[in-house]
Amino acid sequence: MFVKVTRNDIIEGLQKSANIIPAKTGAAFLRTIWLSAETGALRILSTDSSLEFVGKYRAEVIEPGLCGVQGRSFFDLVRKLPPGEIQLKLDASGQTLEVTQSGRRYKLPTSEKSWFQPFAEFPQGEHVMWSGDFLQELIDRVFFCVSDEDTMEAMACMYLRPMQEKIEVCGLNGHQFAMAGFLNDDVLGLLPPEGVLIQKKYVLELKKWLTTDEIELAISQKRLFFRTQDQRESFSLPLSYYQYPDYKNFVGKLATPGVSELTADKSELSEALDRISIFNTDSNRCTYFQLEQPGQLTLQSQGNDTGAATESMESQFAGDLKKIAFPTRDLLEILGHFHSAKVRFTLTGSEGPCGITGEDDSDYLVIIMPMKIVEETYYSEEASA
Repeated sequence: MFVKVTRNDIIEGLQKSANIIPAKTGAAFLRTIWLSAETGALRILSTDSSLEFVGKYRAEVIEPGLCGVQGRSFFDLVRKLPPGEIQLKLDASGQTLEVTQSGRRYKLPTSEKSWFQPFAEFPQGEHVMWSGDFLQELIDRVFFCVSDEDTMEAMACMYLRPMQEKIEVCGLNGHQFAMAGFLNDDVLGLLPPEGVLIQKKYVLELKKWLTTDEIELAISQKRLFFRTQDQRESFSLPLSYYQYPDYKNFVGKLATPGVSELTADKSELSEALDRISIFNTDSNRCTYFQLEQPGQLTLQSQGNDTGAATESMESQFAGDLKKIAFPTRDLLEILGHFHSAKVRFTLTGSEGPCGITGEDDSDYLVIIMPMKIVEETYYSEEASA
């Protein structure tokens, strides 16, 4: 293999390739970046045995061939080189890759060619165009609710579910649920009836790869494929086949008779919660919502070591609920995903699911479970003799 490339043409692809391989641990073949020189192009390939990245970049190919190098070392070297032409040449033994640029010369040991396994090809059949920035926004709106525990199986996945006219994207971790709906007939027609599940760790890597540009989306029986519109780069990941919980059960509770509704200014509420969080402790990490005063929401928190905080603000409330408690930090994070000036809380009870929506957040719902209220006395006086 002998190829000439421009450093700036391949550096972004090398970075994306290096992102998905293990840094220092794991099998050596998984830490390998593969370089394949073919007519007029250099292909850069990497995998962690589940994710697969393939990038194709213009190059002057003097002698075609394939070699593998230690991925992180190769990326770090190219990253630290100045812009300009780089020559990559495999020596006669096939055991060393020579990297040269002007008066600079480096030698990297190569990996066994037998380690290379063919990558999954982007399906030649049906695929659709999709907006990269829209997909990024969808991920942002539900990703924080996906469980971090792989042992949670389906709840450790982001779920794309086709409905009759729209697609619902969901995240669930046991105490929070987020759902964003959108219309796209092309994507709707591509998804299988049971939907697709993508493990959280793979969604995180997909987000790193995505840009704001248009992408091509395709689905095979086992994998989900993404490709840039110019077909220069492709990224694929395995699908999971767990049974996703029937979230319609707890979503439906928000529409039952007797629920209470609270509407408040999102910015004012967020700022108050941020201040109140100072008074939270590991054993008392919630904010109490007092709803007894008409037109007023009172927020309270207290800790044995931190003191107490009380704030009041204007609100609109309808219902019979008097008091409810939410984990402060979780609620703050949820509010940060809303664009609306005002948010509405649909309260099913002091210990029942609470739905949060906003007028300017069409088809977006977050459900949070309240914390059980335990009355505690922090300060008391001894009875007089």
